[in-house]
Amino acid sequence: MKNIISLLITGCIITLAACSQRIDDSKVPSPVKSSFAKDFPGVSSKWEKEKLNYEANFGQDGKTMSALYDGNGNRQETETDIKVSDLPTPVQDYITNNYPGKKIKEAAVITKANGEVNYEAEVNDMDVLFAQDGKFIKTAKD
Repeated sequence: MKNIISLLITGCIITLAACSQRIDDSKVPSPVKSSFAKDFPGVSSKWEKEKLNYEANFGQDGKTMSALYDGNGNRQETETDIKVSDLPTPVQDYITNNYPGKKIKEAAVITKANGEVNYEAEVNDMDVLFAQDGKFIKTAKD
């Protein structure tokens, strides 16, 4: 039994490390750093590796943000934290109806490279994603 618990804990740690891992600036490919500098001039960031992508976490204009780039420096999306009250009413209604008694811990607006806008609400350690019009898309592990 002890060995099974150890294996489960080790598996969880490996899975979490594979999902997102903080990395030193020196390990970020130069095309990624160049694109970030062009997209957000004068802004410094902390970097994470997410599977094959690189995520810059930073603040700009008083907002907490992140930008996700592939290894060639192509921006995949930008995420900006927003107040929970700034989520569209259909998003708030969906959470109220589908997660009764639960509160939204964090909220964000996500802008994809193609201009598509989504909203994200963190509930129960899950990210609940919505289209720009507030229609539910999916849930994802936080």
